[in-house]
Amino acid sequence: MPQEEKENIISQAVSNYGGKLMSYIRPKVKNTEDAEDILQEVWFQFSNLTNLSEIVNIGGWLYRVTANKITDRYRKKKTENLEDFVYEDENGEFSIKDILLMDDTAGPEIKMFQDEIWKKLFDALEELPEKQRLVYVENELNDKTLQEIADEQGENIKTIISRKNYAVKHLRKRLRQLYEDLNS
Repeated sequence: MPQEEKENIISQAVSNYGGKLMSYIRPKVKNTEDAEDILQEVWFQFSNLTNLSEIVNIGGWLYRVTANKITDRYRKKKTENLEDFVYEDENGEFSIKDILLMDDTAGPEIKMFQDEIWKKLFDALEELPEKQRLVYVENELNDKTLQEIADEQGENIKTIISRKNYAVKHLRKRLRQLYEDLNS
């Protein structure tokens, strides 16, 4: 296929399906950036095909690949960070990390809340199995990468990622309980 014909097919597909695909992706992912990344991956895969003229239903192909990319995104194991947990007050939002690291000038209410969160955090850490606790502490408090932890422990990186995810889920659950207790 001549390059000009290929470029014409790609241009026409982008024009016909770009907005529709974004509308299809956006409600299925966490944020607009993820949606844009997925759409870019779809267009990259489409533009690298050598047999574009053989695709009978370009729209069907694009939607199938897009659905697969969305599924792939969900399947990828990503480590969660506790700082993604957000405390919301009447003035807006603060992440837990922001609250934990506020200085002493924040006021007595914040200081009391801060102390309570630290206490609950360490209590929740003690509830974790030792290996999960170790991964969390080494990564979050001692600033070691998950790969460094895996190397030190002689473990597979996926095992370390899994332990970190379990730890974060447990800690989020415990901090969510604290938040609910404080608001009741």
